[in-house]
Amino acid sequence: MEGQSGDITVTPANRKCSAVTGSARKVKDNAADWHNLMMRWEKLNEDGFSVAGNIANLRRTRSQSDRLLLDDESSSSSSSSSSSAPWQQAGEAAALQDECRKLQDVIDKMVVVVTKMERLMTSQRGVQDLEEFQFGPEGRKFPLFHSWSSKHFEDSSRFLLRCFSRELKLKQLILQELAHAATSDLCMVYLSCWLHQPFVPPQARLTLEALLLETGHRTL
Repeated sequence: MEGQSGDITVTPANRKCSAVTGSARKVKDNAADWHNLMMRWEKLNEDGFSVAGNIANLRRTRSQSDRLLLDDESSSSSSSSSSSAPWQQAGEAAALQDECRKLQDVIDKMVVVVTKMERLMTSQRGVQDLEEFQFGPEGRKFPLFHSWSSKHFEDSSRFLLRCFSRELKLKQLILQELAHAATSDLCMVYLSCWLHQPFVPPQARLTLEALLLETGHRTL
């Protein structure tokens, strides 16, 4: 989705047909909502990566402070150098807690996005049920737009929802573990997972673009 920004709305200018009503209108609205929610997710992912990077840096600094304190305690250091360490540690701990709260806020917003995606899936399933009721299991004789059946729209929505639901669980796990990572290497693994989103493959973006093309939001 790189290079694409801004909300997509259903307007006469981006309709393929002169009049889009009924199931077609609902599907088209859903496609626009999928785009907007995925754009919102991407922005949150960028924000979260920035905060997660701060947590990793603070965690590394705190680990270094812990090692210095242990060295001071095991050696005959002056009392002035060792007495400043607890104050420094307290400040680092407070900063770390603040960044963790920020990351929790990002994830809370991601939960809202996925909840809205679940509603889109429910809406699309409702369209599919209505189509089967009206036209039977084989569906309507002619497609709603170009070539997709209503079942194709439902399958696409289900795939996208599955991707982002799994990715949300990974984000929640990273929040739990990042601040307690034992090594810098492990922190980097968590950061890489956050940034690259393994449960949102390139196929998810291709699915969205195909959905937008089919419904007339994108033109070839």
